[in-house]
Amino acid sequence: MNRFVLNETSYHGAGAIKSIADEAKGRGFKKAFVCSDPDLIKFGVTKKVLDVLDEAGLAYEVYSNIKPNPTIENVQTGVESFKKSGADYIVAIGGGSSMDTAKAIGIIIKNPEFADVRSLEGVAPTKNPAVPIIAVPTTAGTAAEVTINYVITDSEKNRKMVCVDVHDIPVVAVVDPDMMSSMPKGLTAATGMDALTHAIEGYITKGAWELSDMFHLKAIEIISKNLRGAVDNTPEGREGMALGQYVAGMGFSNVGLGIVHSMAHPLGALYDTPHGVANAIILPTVMEYNAPATGDKYKYIAKAMGVEGTENMSVEEYRKAAIDAVKKLSQDVGIPADLKEIVKPEDIPFLAQSAYDDACRPGNPRDTSVEEITELYKSLM
Repeated sequence: MNRFVLNETSYHGAGAIKSIADEAKGRGFKKAFVCSDPDLIKFGVTKKVLDVLDEAGLAYEVYSNIKPNPTIENVQTGVESFKKSGADYIVAIGGGSSMDTAKAIGIIIKNPEFADVRSLEGVAPTKNPAVPIIAVPTTAGTAAEVTINYVITDSEKNRKMVCVDVHDIPVVAVVDPDMMSSMPKGLTAATGMDALTHAIEGYITKGAWELSDMFHLKAIEIISKNLRGAVDNTPEGREGMALGQYVAGMGFSNVGLGIVHSMAHPLGALYDTPHGVANAIILPTVMEYNAPATGDKYKYIAKAMGVEGTENMSVEEYRKAAIDAVKKLSQDVGIPADLKEIVKPEDIPFLAQSAYDDACRPGNPRDTSVEEITELYKSLM
């Protein structure tokens, strides 16, 4: 049996944020707890949504104690702030950091027995849906607005906790490319490669099946066509990436990922490496490692990325073509080629063990070990 969980409602396209007021009023919500990070507030991105709430006469309170890799402390202070606010729903504005924080807050408020944030790691047996969340992404990458996943950093242990819970999915996703137009090139490239990693890992993961394959192949196609334009800030590129990353999220949220994410998570926890950058650097190497366990899927990845003549290629040729296409896209949008400037050699044993213990690792198409992950890290140095 396969299960698929998606938002109740989603809005797509320029100007979609105007729908937030109608959704809040239609659902009888009274006061919003707005989760957004300090930079989005500083640069006026959050204000676009606050203006919609103001114009509709809807009350709100802003919470912005959120780091790029949100911590247990961010969640704990958020829970206390929510309790004092008198809010009855959450509006999460931002990338994965704001939405992940909002999910954890929303879950704990409705499931107080999980007040210890560490108890949420893995598949926590929560009983109640989170506080209703309206999610407004400002990056085209994490797809947190449509997933049942969130990631919180345990700063004391230098590790990221992957949490999976059907009760945390936002009730409404508002995917408005205008909210993404102020993203700098580097962030656009990193989040876009994160989205591509979601699509490729979701397509080849052990849990993949026909319905998820449909979403992932389309996402690979959309992202490959639009990421370069999004980095150049074209309206078409922004709109394409807004859709492509969401479509990827519809798939991977329901079938899992693999060791690209497992290896990227500890880099974020230990070095604060941007998640999309880590994924992009690791992806081609892990694709090569996983190739023997992927059947003919790389043929369709290559084709979705615009490679011609795949039907006449040998297995070795289309697998190489798919990997080369990923490398070329990554290079074109300015992603580093290796981990030399990020990883300290003495940290590799810790990184490898953390990656092996990560919740994404069991979904990898090829069974692995701490020793093999160690060699993968070394090869990226």
